[in-house]
Amino acid sequence: MHPIAFHFGSLTIHWYGVMVALAFVAGIWTATRRCPRDGLRPEAIADLGPWLIVAGLLGARLLYVISYWKESFAGQPWWEIFMIQHGGLVFYGGLIGAALTAVVYVKWKRLPPMKVGDVMAPSVALGHVFGRIGCLLNGCCYGSACSLPWAVHFPKEHETGGQGVHPTQLYEAGLNLILYLALEKLYRKKRFDGQVFGVYLVAYAVLRVVVELFRGDYGSHRVGVFTPGQIVSAVILAAGLAILGLQGRAARLKPQS
Repeated sequence: MHPIAFHFGSLTIHWYGVMVALAFVAGIWTATRRCPRDGLRPEAIADLGPWLIVAGLLGARLLYVISYWKESFAGQPWWEIFMIQHGGLVFYGGLIGAALTAVVYVKWKRLPPMKVGDVMAPSVALGHVFGRIGCLLNGCCYGSACSLPWAVHFPKEHETGGQGVHPTQLYEAGLNLILYLALEKLYRKKRFDGQVFGVYLVAYAVLRVVVELFRGDYGSHRVGVFTPGQIVSAVILAAGLAILGLQGRAARLKPQS
């Protein structure tokens, strides 16, 4: 656990913020390089980037604040809401915020939404790799107790008390890296627009459900035996399957030229 990267004068730079920044840079850069295959201008995605960054951070932070208000923010100074360098972003909140912003943007710019989704999907998975490494360095999103050889031990003052826990951040980072590579390969061979985006939603929902089985940081934040992440994953899975079904059917019914 190494939350502080370095000090720049009186300013403290946290690894969490550094990794989130790297996630967005890597995501936007790789997405723009993918554009020509779908006939999109790289500038269109580059211009979308800043909007996605702002919307993603706002959505991720808003969902975290709502979910953990009682434990982390009630009774604290109001400005703690904005201290994202301390950790506290919920990926699904960021995904929803970024997706809603992208919908507005593609309508405004009259871009093909499924093509944009296909271009962006692998980059989201890649960015998530950096984000989860940031979680590990920050000590958040940790796993449940275990005595496996690869268990991680945070400092004694951490919520885990220094006991060994599953490195769920690395589980998810590794799985997202595999997903990124698989989506890159699929993108070059996709049969219809929306296929890569739909596969991303389905695959990420499944891997998130699996990783959630080893999470230990939710405490009472569960609905029965299910974590909030698993519940949202079910919705994301259904959305991905719907996209694959509808777009695949439209491609099959499209007259061949």
